[in-house]
Amino acid sequence: MVAAHFIFIPGVLVIGVIIGWILGSRAARDAYAMELRRREERAARQKGGAGASDRPTDAGPVPPATRH
Repeated sequence: MVAAHFIFIPGVLVIGVIIGWILGSRAARDAYAMELRRREERAARQKGGAGASDRPTDAGPVPPATRH
């Protein structure tokens, strides 16, 4: 049983490193793409001369008016 742990434990660690590497590289690629998109949107806004009222808010969608 002890001899099996010399193979099992490093094997599990290597698998964990590989999975972490894959997930980390995907997250980094997505973050880089998001940053590029933000820069392009910011450049388009500055080029278009959008004012403060044209900027989207973080409030989310406005619910429809209710009738009483």
